Amino acid sequence: MSAKPILVVGAGFSGAVIARELAERLGTRVLVVDSRSHVGGNCHTARDSGTGVMEHVYGPHIFNTNNKVVWDYVCKFGSFHPFINRVKASTSRGIFSLPINLLTINQFFGLRLRPDEARAFIASKSDQTIGEPQNFEEQALKFIGRELYEAFFKGYTRKQWGCDPRKLPASILKRLPVRFNYDDNYYNAAYQGIPEEGYTEIIRRILDHPKISVETGVAWEDGMRSAYHHVVFTGALDAFYQHVHGRLGYRTVYWDKQDYAGDYQGNAVINYTEDSPSYTRIHEHKHFAPWETHDRTIVFTEYSKETGESDIPYYPKRLSGDLEILTKYRAIAREETNVSFLGRLATYRYMDMHHVIDEAMCFGSRLAIAIRDGGERPVFPNDE
Repeated sequence: MSAKPILVVGAGFSGAVIARELAERLGTRVLVVDSRSHVGGNCHTARDSGTGVMEHVYGPHIFNTNNKVVWDYVCKFGSFHPFINRVKASTSRGIFSLPINLLTINQFFGLRLRPDEARAFIASKSDQTIGEPQNFEEQALKFIGRELYEAFFKGYTRKQWGCDPRKLPASILKRLPVRFNYDDNYYNAAYQGIPEEGYTEIIRRILDHPKISVETGVAWEDGMRSAYHHVVFTGALDAFYQHVHGRLGYRTVYWDKQDYAGDYQGNAVINYTEDSPSYTRIHEHKHFAPWETHDRTIVFTEYSKETGESDIPYYPKRLSGDLEILTKYRAIAREETNVSFLGRLATYRYMDMHHVIDEAMCFGSRLAIAIRDGGERPVFPNDE
């Protein structure tokens, strides 16, 4: 292979893991660049200077997976404390546990149902006139009925996605469970935790390899290509092509950060499910590290909006118009000879951390073989 190094654009989990895979499998030099002043991407964590609390700078991340290979991988680079995310929902009828579980159902309706009774009760509330749900609202009405839908999801969804729930695909709601027991663990995963020293330290250790160099504060420019044998791009696909076919739709989030003495809300996450107030959630970051003790606390009040030119894209909307644009970008990307695309933004999919890591490991293996043997190089990890 060429003596030129490989360039990885982006120092989040996608970029860090594939850089490590390529460095170890090929023994070649890999340069990782990121336009931000730090590694870690949206998982970046740092100690808040005023309180000492470990701050999830771009929003909270709780690692959860059923994939033992991925769990063992991240645990090689840092110690994880067990953490169970017990989300609460503030509604017009009080505060309840999420996801909807037997306690939520009994408290909301003022009942004392057993699991089998609750299952039958919710079935009686659901709209059985709906065949195959065509949108978010129909999925909810068929799944849990109008009362729970309007209390927990309708207003929250309008705030989160900025549109009528009837315009959103039904698949969004299929990720949300209803439990007919008293389990209020937000995730159904065998391995759940938060790294003791934060995510940035985990990613920094993944990048700590003699063949890997890291430069922050360096933005991607197309003219960089010629200096590298191969480029792995983990940024936004439409931005890579200067939005020649238009912008892909994303929602972004932003926060009002405040610090207080003591304990602000007594929980890590509380969702606000009605149209008013205008914020969607409040996060209290010291509750993401219950093994620590702090006299003061930091609180993030979260808002959602459309992604502007200067905003960080978070959640791909994937509406029909977006998917048409995506098809055009993927078509021109497949013509590339020395560029591959990896990660949430480059593939325009919603992905949890464990999905990102697993995909980067697998794609790194495939790409390394192709580079070493001079074969056809994969462009996207989700291409056959």
